[in-house]
Amino acid sequence: MDIGGLTTVVANSAYINARGSIDGSNPAAARDKKYHARLKLPHITVCEGLRDTLDLAFDSVCVEQPIGKRVFREFLDANQEYHGACRLWKDIEDYDLAEDSERGKKASKIVQRYMDPSAKHYCPFLSEDIITKVKECLEAVGDDLFSAALAKTLDYLREAPYTFFLESMYLKRFLQWKWLEMQPMDEDWFLDFRVLGKGGFGEVSACQMKATGKLYACKKLNKKRLKKRKGYEGAMVEKRILEKVHSRFIVSLAYAFQTKEELCLVMTIMNGGDLKYHVYLVDENNPGFDEPRACFYIAQIIQGLEHLHQKRIIYRDLKPENVLLDNDGNIRISDLGLAVELKEGKTMTKGYAGTPGYMAPEMLKGDKYDTSVDYFTLGVTLYEFMAAKNPFRNRGEKVEREEMKERMLTRVVTYPDSFSEHAKSLCDGLLAKEVGQRMGFKNECCVLSIFIQGILPPPFVPDPKVVYAKSLDDVGAFSSVKGVTVEDPDKAFFDEFATGNISIPWQEEMIDMGIYGELNLWGPEGTIPNDLRRESILEQPKSSTCCLS
Repeated sequence: MDIGGLTTVVANSAYINARGSIDGSNPAAARDKKYHARLKLPHITVCEGLRDTLDLAFDSVCVEQPIGKRVFREFLDANQEYHGACRLWKDIEDYDLAEDSERGKKASKIVQRYMDPSAKHYCPFLSEDIITKVKECLEAVGDDLFSAALAKTLDYLREAPYTFFLESMYLKRFLQWKWLEMQPMDEDWFLDFRVLGKGGFGEVSACQMKATGKLYACKKLNKKRLKKRKGYEGAMVEKRILEKVHSRFIVSLAYAFQTKEELCLVMTIMNGGDLKYHVYLVDENNPGFDEPRACFYIAQIIQGLEHLHQKRIIYRDLKPENVLLDNDGNIRISDLGLAVELKEGKTMTKGYAGTPGYMAPEMLKGDKYDTSVDYFTLGVTLYEFMAAKNPFRNRGEKVEREEMKERMLTRVVTYPDSFSEHAKSLCDGLLAKEVGQRMGFKNECCVLSIFIQGILPPPFVPDPKVVYAKSLDDVGAFSSVKGVTVEDPDKAFFDEFATGNISIPWQEEMIDMGIYGELNLWGPEGTIPNDLRRESILEQPKSSTCCLS
């Protein structure tokens, strides 16, 4: 009997069942009742002191934070005079997310509902100039058609409406949610499933947040291995960057905690596996992607890179195995351990980082570089998607580091017959050895334009009953780390790393998994509930702090 194979089958079955793909069950049904019961909003007397410590700027509360935005909109809906502004805000967001074919109708409705003086929800704070420009550009239905109107709407809301919000029961409700968000959570709140892969410092496994039923991926960094290999800085850089970025094309960090032996990063789970697995192992007799599929992924990768670059972050480690597929067939960039954030006032950096065979020539030569290095790695990745090999070595070929460097600095890339002229042109532009000739966004040469038109649905949707990961035997296990002692300075670093819940992803989880709807209850006809009345204290803790354990 193949015990290893049987172990993989059992692990896969448990994981697939948790995903709800076998019986179609809702993930909420998998909640652990004990932990779900611990998600409770406190009485206002427990958390009202947070008003003096939180950042209560309008943009932070009402634009950036999902629960803050929800509560503020509930406040606006409860006040007749703000209905127009609130609904205009929602409708503009709806327009921005709509496909081009739907935008014309949505744009016309916005003009009729909010820009006509005779309309019920007319918004007088919109200037004639803004309204005129919208009407002039209505037929084009561009991305920025309502950008000025949205900015003006938010300007209006940040004044008197927000001032009144800060003195309302809705702000108190927001404080309750922030208190719950700040409570510590550790490994006890998560149920581990099978190992999906491993990195340089530990394993990555599927896990489930017991209280909500939401599935995640948990990246575990062995403390002793981190210390032995001097990995503290890289681990902290990855964590801090993940906390900063919020894009549907980059994995999100939801929790950071520690166990006795490991530091844990709980992130977006991507059930479709990584693209290296899909390039080489899904169909071993016909490896690689066809051109439309490859370019669909490249277009989404660019969106993720652009988000990083806008935040002055250079990724430096793009390759197929760091690009993951979700349930629907869309991608997210992962593994930001080698990323670097440009210092304030600087546009370039220096340093050798990345994977041999993917690094840009300027980095290999030791020169200073900017975000252009990411477009070179994008070219290597596109080539590998389509050719199922690196452009500078044959599949399975072992090449010494110096030989690989020489090839990348001097070799002219050749293409298989499967590459169209457009694909060759795109790869050539991205793989240009001179930075000034390399394709990218900053020189207004948008690599999306060639292929993005007409490509909307993902070309491949993962089978929910398949685990796109190597068998547990093939993943392998780490050997124990010997001769390393964890000391007080190490413990201080671990404590700094383990910050708990990450605000925006945590709030999104509360909303998406139905917790917000369950707990965000008001009194009869929208009146103030008992948990927001100071005089309704029944059984309160003696201190203002409470730990969820």
